[in-house]
Amino acid sequence: MKIVIAPDSFKDSLSAADVASAIARGLRQALPDAQLVERPMADGGEGTMQAIMAACQGELRSLTVEGPLGQPTEAHWGWLASERTAIIEMAEASGLQLLERQQRDACTSSTYGTGQLIAAALEAGARRVILAIGGSATNDAGTGMLCALGLRLTDAQGADLPRGGLALANLSALDITGLDPRLAEVQFEVAADVDNPLCGPHGASHIFGPQKGATPEQVVALDKALDHFADHCAPLLGHDHRNLPGCGAAGGMGFAAKAFLDASFRPGVEVVAQLVGLAQAVEGADLVITGEGRFDAQTLRGKTPFGVARIARDAGVPVVVLAGTLGEGYQELYNHGIDAAFSLASGPMTLEQACSGAGELLSARARDIALLWQLRR
Repeated sequence: MKIVIAPDSFKDSLSAADVASAIARGLRQALPDAQLVERPMADGGEGTMQAIMAACQGELRSLTVEGPLGQPTEAHWGWLASERTAIIEMAEASGLQLLERQQRDACTSSTYGTGQLIAAALEAGARRVILAIGGSATNDAGTGMLCALGLRLTDAQGADLPRGGLALANLSALDITGLDPRLAEVQFEVAADVDNPLCGPHGASHIFGPQKGATPEQVVALDKALDHFADHCAPLLGHDHRNLPGCGAAGGMGFAAKAFLDASFRPGVEVVAQLVGLAQAVEGADLVITGEGRFDAQTLRGKTPFGVARIARDAGVPVVVLAGTLGEGYQELYNHGIDAAFSLASGPMTLEQACSGAGELLSARARDIALLWQLRR
């Protein structure tokens, strides 16, 4: 019996590799003779770089950058020297995991550190940059990143705007003359896990702002500020990108990448799946187990379980999801290649308890699934 284990990370708890290992431990308790193939996955968020580096045997480099709130942060990025390709994971420099829950501030957090990583890739001679933009703590439409690369944003008095998305409400002028000219020589490929537009009820601020610390009032203010920024960009660049799918990813980083870097977009899970050889691993499998921290209707927008299920469905292999939480609308995934889904909680528990005990809970649920699977023989 062959089982492929291809989960994403569980935010604030376990990496994708740790999730896969925990599931494998539980399966072995009930199916000691099964062939278990672990393929830790990612969809453009945290863990994307590690998955790609492991698959491609790349070089991991480090750089001290500005974190999302300006704090010095040691961030890593990947380098594939033979291909002159840089793998930059936004979460390393501007990620939600860099902040304690009470520190999250969608109004002032900045992507400046991600821009510093891109600048380092330019210095290394990169000709291609894969930019994984999930897991961000920011809602600044990528303006921090652009400022690190030479963009200048000023208010009506000609003063530079402070960091953060809310400050964009006071934007009066953009100056692109200082942007690094090497950007035009680089192919940017964005690995994104969502397809939201920049603004509106399905945009960056409304959908993702609350998990980054924004209150309902701040969500409205941020949405207007990002819309104001897009108003200034359209006549300057000759195109209005705000309604394109993916431009709302990572608090609007997708917009900055498309509008200023001429980036192409691919679902992050497709990028990772190709490089880790997921389709080849699924061939001949009897079962695929995937998972993520919260499994709900948002998963349909290109998150890991959705991408894994598409590959497994093409191979005719059933898919089971293990998730920290089964959220609203998760049943819709049953129409897209998911055969069953289970949450981890074994009883009433706090979020902190669930996160700290995620490994044990994953193993226990995996063992339960294996025992149930044996009944079908």
